[in-house]
Amino acid sequence: MNYLFLIIIIRFFPRMASATGTWTPDLDNGTYKNPIIYADYSDPDVVRVGNDFYMTASSFNCFPALPILHSKDLVNWKIINHAIKSWPDDYFDLPQHGNGVWAPSLRYHDGLFWIFYGDPDLRIFMVKTQDIDNDWEPPVLVKKAKGWIDPFPLWDDDGQAYLVHAFANSRAGVKSILHINKMSPDGKRLLDEGTLVFDGHAHHPTIEGPKFYKMNGYYYIFAPAGGVPTGWQTVLRAKNVLGPYQDKIVLAQGNTPINGPHQGGYIELENGDGWFVHFQDVDPYGRITHLQPVRWKDNWPIIGIDEDGDGVGEPVLQYQKPFIKSKVPVQMPQSSDNFESNFPGLQWQWHANPQKEWFEMEKNAFRLNSQLFPKDAANFWQVGNLFLQKFPAPEFTVTTKMDFYPKSVGEKAGLIVMGLDYAYIALERTSSGYEIVHVTCLKATERSSEKIIQKINLSKNAIYFRIQVKEKGLCTFLYSQNGKEYHSIGEIFPAQPGKWIGAKVGLFAVRPTSAKNGGHANFEFFQVD
Repeated sequence: MNYLFLIIIIRFFPRMASATGTWTPDLDNGTYKNPIIYADYSDPDVVRVGNDFYMTASSFNCFPALPILHSKDLVNWKIINHAIKSWPDDYFDLPQHGNGVWAPSLRYHDGLFWIFYGDPDLRIFMVKTQDIDNDWEPPVLVKKAKGWIDPFPLWDDDGQAYLVHAFANSRAGVKSILHINKMSPDGKRLLDEGTLVFDGHAHHPTIEGPKFYKMNGYYYIFAPAGGVPTGWQTVLRAKNVLGPYQDKIVLAQGNTPINGPHQGGYIELENGDGWFVHFQDVDPYGRITHLQPVRWKDNWPIIGIDEDGDGVGEPVLQYQKPFIKSKVPVQMPQSSDNFESNFPGLQWQWHANPQKEWFEMEKNAFRLNSQLFPKDAANFWQVGNLFLQKFPAPEFTVTTKMDFYPKSVGEKAGLIVMGLDYAYIALERTSSGYEIVHVTCLKATERSSEKIIQKINLSKNAIYFRIQVKEKGLCTFLYSQNGKEYHSIGEIFPAQPGKWIGAKVGLFAVRPTSAKNGGHANFEFFQVD
């Protein structure tokens, strides 16, 4: 099969918002290329309501949580909301890397949008709304249980509701099995102790991420197995909701470069065509989103393209777009931000529950107020007020202009690439003025210390910072005093993923724990090219 690879090179002026972004899956000729989103939207689930498609994904410790994306054709997506703006108490006020909001399911039932998700340390939660564009109701506790993950509801034809889920071995001490519970139709509680409906230890180890559907007189559970880097998609089928279930592998990597392929959701168009959205783990970039065609044979789905006719599909790299009657504009999740509205763009998240004193919207600028560096923090791994967004493409450039107004020596603000290792370029207040610093920290989760790679004295408080990211997440840090001539600083830094998330890029402002008063940094724009 011949695949078309599209390279788009676009030059922007510093203050212009990018019109097409950095990764464009829509080839504008009736076909698309995978991934449809080259960013970390892990464990995606999708739903169709009329002519609209909606997606959500895991957000772990990052807030706002549960991003809501919208599309008209399953290829062009835009962030429109978050189901959880902030957590109602102080539980997530400090970073809890890898914890929090795991593997949500998004459904539309009885005129409402529903999301069920598991917090592996706490319980199963549910949130819902009548208007997906506006506020969602606060999370409701469905089941207090440690290690229950990946919940997915099914409302049956007779009015009975069910919830299927998996187990996290790190918390529950068991994995590779799926349970189904009876659930109250309002989604607020489970009605029994559950039934083990599938044991994958023999042929589908680490089966998880179940998605529960009823079609063609069968109950289907779509579930990945074999682990994130090397696994496959399994589908279970039964005539009875509690089984016994037959199993079949319907999608695997085969001869393609798409490792995994892992957890996702099934969707049907108005004309009955089937599609499957899933993720692929690409290390520093996180878990990027793919779209596969689905065809049915003998009441079994085949996901992707079955080149050898064995009933197991392989991922497509390029394919005909889903059939939509009207032309859909090319778009992708937001990345650049000129900070010209009353709120920052929906692409931004914090590493902990956001606090109102962390930031302000100035006139045509985003103001980060310097926060005290936590007393017990060894490095930025324990810092919550990091203002970050996902890597949006395999190669991209980030540029920002910053005006710095510190009140304490040691106060600093700048541009950071955050993960298990991290690096940043910052402007720091010294006893005699300012200096540009390039800093790295390896194995941050092990409480390691930062290393200053290079310092450059500076006489003024205004600076342009830039990061160039190349294939494999190789980052070069640069600075400019006039926004035209840029100079590299320090060394090339290989970005690393965070805990269950990809590397992120963004802004920060901190001051030493001994500083009584803090200043702020104004960022005029955040341009992604």
